[in-house]
Amino acid sequence: MSCHGMDPDAQSRLSGLDRQLPLGAHLITPRLGYDHHGVFVGQGRVVHYSGISGFWQCGPVQEVSLFQFVKGRPLQMVEHPEARYSPDEIVRRARSRLGENDYRLLTNNCEHFCNWCVCGASRSAQVERRLPLAFRKPGTFLYT
Repeated sequence: MSCHGMDPDAQSRLSGLDRQLPLGAHLITPRLGYDHHGVFVGQGRVVHYSGISGFWQCGPVQEVSLFQFVKGRPLQMVEHPEARYSPDEIVRRARSRLGENDYRLLTNNCEHFCNWCVCGASRSAQVERRLPLAFRKPGTFLYT
């Protein structure tokens, strides 16, 4: 195990993947009960809403290494055929919110953040799937 809590082979695989990931890629890695989202900003770095961290405290938007983002779990990339922005603009948008500390599970989580960076729309499919239909009116959202 290394200082990142990951075996050297896994670190090597991630280093190779880092060179293959497109700038501005929307990344997902599984966590217990949900998927965590981030934006690849190049040079092995990911910007993400750290969200709920230790002791149920909410963390800010931060830039971390790909190793820290993945935490030894699988990594996937979300395809965005409707991407509104260029890769450079996606990275600029992600970094423009560094330090923001306004995480809200239902209205401003890591998935909302990534979709806003890529498409300009703050949305979370995970939240939309899990909200009981009784709390939603057809064609409306609980957030903007």
